[in-house]
Amino acid sequence: MSKVVKKEYLEEAAAGYNLRTAREEARRCLVCHDAPCSEACPAGTDPARFIRSLRFNNVKGAAETIRKNNPLGGSCAKVCPYDQLCQEACSRCGIDKPIEIGRLQSFLVEQEKAFGMKNVEAPEEKKAGKAACIGAGPASLAAASVLARAGYEVTVYDAQQKAGGMLTYGIVPARLPQETVDYDIQLIKDLGVKFELGKKVESAEALKAAGYDTVFVGAGLWGTKKVDLPGADAKGVRYALDYLKEARESGGKSEIGNKVIVIGGGDVAMDCAATAKLAGAEKVMIYYRRTIEEAPAEMAEIKYVQSMGVTITTEFAPAAILEKDGKVDFVQFKGRDGQSEAKVKADTVVFAIGQSAEAVGGMDAEGVFVGGDIANGGKTVVDAVAEGKEAAAAMIDYLEKKAGVK
Repeated sequence: MSKVVKKEYLEEAAAGYNLRTAREEARRCLVCHDAPCSEACPAGTDPARFIRSLRFNNVKGAAETIRKNNPLGGSCAKVCPYDQLCQEACSRCGIDKPIEIGRLQSFLVEQEKAFGMKNVEAPEEKKAGKAACIGAGPASLAAASVLARAGYEVTVYDAQQKAGGMLTYGIVPARLPQETVDYDIQLIKDLGVKFELGKKVESAEALKAAGYDTVFVGAGLWGTKKVDLPGADAKGVRYALDYLKEARESGGKSEIGNKVIVIGGGDVAMDCAATAKLAGAEKVMIYYRRTIEEAPAEMAEIKYVQSMGVTITTEFAPAAILEKDGKVDFVQFKGRDGQSEAKVKADTVVFAIGQSAEAVGGMDAEGVFVGGDIANGGKTVVDAVAEGKEAAAAMIDYLEKKAGVK
């Protein structure tokens, strides 16, 4: 019988830094001119600047750089694919290893919270013009923060009962603790941003008619892509976002079965597998139709689920779900080579094969701006933040022109 080492999520990284070790890591920075790490950050968080501040023991200045440039600095510190962005661009890669930018960012956000730093504030006097954001995910939150700091009245609408979008409902807590999301959101609330939760907005034009001068549509990909397979309507067939949302709302205690198959190769598939394992499933198996090298999931997430005992089988796609008394009994797979087949026992199948956008009307109306997953098809949190910031800048320009400022 093989042994499985069970440990906390990326234990070596989760331990974090203290001030001494963080400064030691910051001192490894080569202090590049036109730093490639900052150039590689989609959200413009500017790691080169906050690392330099930390080098000189200016913790508040470093935390301020993060928060002013990235309203979701805490959440991004947990889920951003640093190894594919700023850390991959780090000049030290050609010497030994890149600066641990993600861990330094986490440390600085923790310091910000521990010492109650107020690094962003909204002006007391409001400017003329009201803005609304549809969706309370990363793009809308970033846009709302920028607009509020510019002096505008902002209201965020979302159909869910909690703000955060995919941050709250689509990422396993082991990767992104809810308290981290809540802290980022609280700082945005402190700017005076209002939240209308549990209210679904069907059309941007409806908000314009209600008195908003400009609207940002940052709705996420909450539509589920259904599979067209024999047996797909059997009891025990689940879809990723529905399952993850249910698991978050139940504190991870939602029923999932003992033998679980997750279909997919992205981070969402890894989150589903980890959630099922933490919920008590005896056996969790991931099946992906391509090779592991082609899988979009971060390697850290793949290693994590493997450390929990989750198996990953590649180059096999589901062909049919075999039922017994209306329930999932087996899953039939076909190999990528066109010859191999597999029949695997399961009582639950979770499809993590992508999501689709839910329609929002009036997106082409005057004064309406769009960004985030609904516009880019679903990228990273840091990309959503970047698009939210960009949209907010365009909205501010629109409001100023409308007010005759320029």
